[in-house]
Amino acid sequence: MNILAALLIFTVIVVVHEFGHFLLAKKNGVEVTEFSVGMGPRLVTAAKTKDGIKCKLFCSQKTFDSREDWQGITKYSWKLFPIGGSCAMVGEDMEDDSEGSFNSKGVWARFSIIFAGPFFNFLLAFVFSVIILGVAGVDLPRVTEVYSGQPGEAAGIKTGDLIKRIDGKKISIGRELTTHFQFHPMTGKDIQIVVERDGEEKTLMLSPDYTTYLFGFTYSANALNTKISEISQDSAFAKAGIREGDSIVSVNGTAVHTGEELGHIMEQEKASGQPVDFVIQRDGQEKSYTVAPVKYEGRGLGIAALEKTKMGPLQILKYSAIEVRFWIVSVLGSLGQLISGQLTTNDISGPVGIVDMVGGVIDESASQGALPVFINMLYMSVLLSANLGVMNLLPLPALDGGRLVFILIEGIRGKAIDREKEGFVHLIGFFLLMALMVFVMYNDIIKIVR
Repeated sequence: MNILAALLIFTVIVVVHEFGHFLLAKKNGVEVTEFSVGMGPRLVTAAKTKDGIKCKLFCSQKTFDSREDWQGITKYSWKLFPIGGSCAMVGEDMEDDSEGSFNSKGVWARFSIIFAGPFFNFLLAFVFSVIILGVAGVDLPRVTEVYSGQPGEAAGIKTGDLIKRIDGKKISIGRELTTHFQFHPMTGKDIQIVVERDGEEKTLMLSPDYTTYLFGFTYSANALNTKISEISQDSAFAKAGIREGDSIVSVNGTAVHTGEELGHIMEQEKASGQPVDFVIQRDGQEKSYTVAPVKYEGRGLGIAALEKTKMGPLQILKYSAIEVRFWIVSVLGSLGQLISGQLTTNDISGPVGIVDMVGGVIDESASQGALPVFINMLYMSVLLSANLGVMNLLPLPALDGGRLVFILIEGIRGKAIDREKEGFVHLIGFFLLMALMVFVMYNDIIKIVR
């Protein structure tokens, strides 16, 4: 099921990408020989001939190329393996300047055809974001909790404050707080925070250094249960014998039923650093543990600032554009960290890692009902669609971005680079990309096995 869901997401994203190429190719008079969904052998192929729509089951390549009534028209195919799709244009990867070929068109016509693929990925991400925000609401950076004894409280931040800027950087949605500090790590230097309170803006200075106490377990704050999803190695919980998959029934005698309730009480209890009594449920049986937290000195804001808010149609459109921008900036920022060495190849995921990630999202939200699963699937689609759009625009051979570079050079110098040389560059780039893909898939498998 998880594999099918990942394949569905990936196929929709790639087919929409290829559909962008297709539409602009048709608009600019480029002959498209085939538009297909999936890869591998053709299951069904159809074409609109002068005698009407003609279909062929299990069409071979020989029949595809030689059938007389299919010459010079676009064929539409559904292929065996539901992985992606393609848009084959005349002259796209060969020396062909005949009428209707890709190479016969002007610089800006070809530029628009190539650019349309990534653009349609961004457009798809926008459409899915409209659905998500319309159903689930916008995650505004409004402070929902100020943790006792931590930097936010000392700086004077209050529940209900709307965070507007961090060190001069505009903050529009709650998740931008996380990505801002991911790409601009805290150094211990005071942080300037501008908040909106009662309609007025206030500037606060926050010192991020703080001391807290950790138990070493992870749970979903949005879940309708208190199941422990992960326990850190050598943590207080690990040493006490508490396991992943256990559910927390009560904390110091106070019953908890949801991730949100657990989060509130844990912030209160861990502030003191004193041992805490937990009642844990495992395999239908309850057991009591007394756990002393471990002292931790770190840096942070000490606040929770993500509030789901329902908005009107125009605001949804506005924040959907912000959502797409958020993912584009996140992808570019992550690429920058990869180049600078702040991230490693272990932080990259390929198809296998994506399937595992989609499966994890589905499993985590399945207990909450069909709607959360659907919304989380759309979230994954937005993330992956924006990711594919950005990656394809990178100026690397064999990618759309690499082709755009050659087209721009042609536009500047007034004549095309030798097609054979360009094709050779793209071929080398293709093999390098395939090698990278094999490495990433191997890395994904190793991570899952471990």
